[in-house]
Amino acid sequence: MTHHKDFLHSLFTCAVQSVHPSDCLADHLPTDRIEGRTIILAAGKAAAAMAKVAAETLGGNLTGLAVTRHGHLAPDMPENIEVIEAGHPIPDDMSRLVAPRMMALAEAASNDDRIIMLVSGGASALLSAPVDEITFRDKQKVTKFLLHSGATISEINCVRKHLSKIKGGRLARAAAPVEVYSFLISDVPGDLPEDIASGPTVADTTCLSDAENILNKYGWKDEGCILTALKNPANESLFPNDRIFERCHTKIVARAADALLAAADLAKENGWQTVILGDDLEGIADQVGREHAALARSYKQKSGRWAILSGGETTVEVKNPNGRGGRNLEYLAGLAIGLDGHAGISALACDTDGIDGTEDVAGAFIGEDFMEKCRNIGISPAEYLSQNNTYGLFEKLGCLVKTGPTLTNVNDFRVILIEGE
Repeated sequence: MTHHKDFLHSLFTCAVQSVHPSDCLADHLPTDRIEGRTIILAAGKAAAAMAKVAAETLGGNLTGLAVTRHGHLAPDMPENIEVIEAGHPIPDDMSRLVAPRMMALAEAASNDDRIIMLVSGGASALLSAPVDEITFRDKQKVTKFLLHSGATISEINCVRKHLSKIKGGRLARAAAPVEVYSFLISDVPGDLPEDIASGPTVADTTCLSDAENILNKYGWKDEGCILTALKNPANESLFPNDRIFERCHTKIVARAADALLAAADLAKENGWQTVILGDDLEGIADQVGREHAALARSYKQKSGRWAILSGGETTVEVKNPNGRGGRNLEYLAGLAIGLDGHAGISALACDTDGIDGTEDVAGAFIGEDFMEKCRNIGISPAEYLSQNNTYGLFEKLGCLVKTGPTLTNVNDFRVILIEGE
């Protein structure tokens, strides 16, 4: 049997490296000299790595503050960049403490200074500054509810923006009229800057009523404070026509499409025909897996070798809050069930940040004998899936992929290899 395990891993490694700050950021940074300071503000899972690249590239009179997820520190950070580790996906006390510090640095900037804002996925949780009507615990509670509800990331971030003093363009308002350069690594389907990390320095096209409608859509049982906050006009985010953004420059430097194209090029070099389904796929993870299984089986009827790639961010319907396993593991379980041991098909699904959900794995891989192995040891993937315990399933089969934090994040990476008839 051919599993292509090593090649699947090499495709993932290639995809991740193509969107790492060391490869994608330096060429986009401003090169002009200024009279004042360069103030680097960075937030997200790639924040430390991005801040390191920016500091080493720009040099000069420079200071900075970065907040990243626990365990996502970059090695050999410059001494003039302070890095704080905070909680993700649920904000913790460090998330709450670092947000006002970042706002204060922006407010204290002089007209001779410039701000380099470095944003990557995860910053929505890592920067938590609740509006006055709600407590930090309220913010944690509504975040956890939305993460377990099946809401899309754009819906979750819409609510976050309208319950925050730093998101939805408010950090740009704190910095005005200082010039702000924002460089983003996108982890959201569609790559809208306002959705990436809930847009602390970019304009927002959603409004308070949108956030309220999202909570009602998913059955939020309010105790009064959240919906009260969403009815207060003072908590509206900043719209595109706000003059504050006249001195704000925003550029996406890496996205899921870049990672998929890099992996597709490597696959082609090794004799595989490639199909990219898209970089913005959404849907319930295991259901998407079953749909991709049907597609893979259809490609099995074709001649040649095929690599089907996709990105985006699926969602998980949490039925068992004590289960273990993120969306990539649930996708792969659905795929394996749909394939049911179909010959000549193997696959990998991983999160490009190296952490699938809240686990210590990037994702997993399967070979064509996956279901046979399950039957031999008497376990049912469907049963594990129904209990949101896919981590245990892939652990028993020795199929977990562990990379540790990659220090970048363009969301999910999935590849199915098919050897045709």
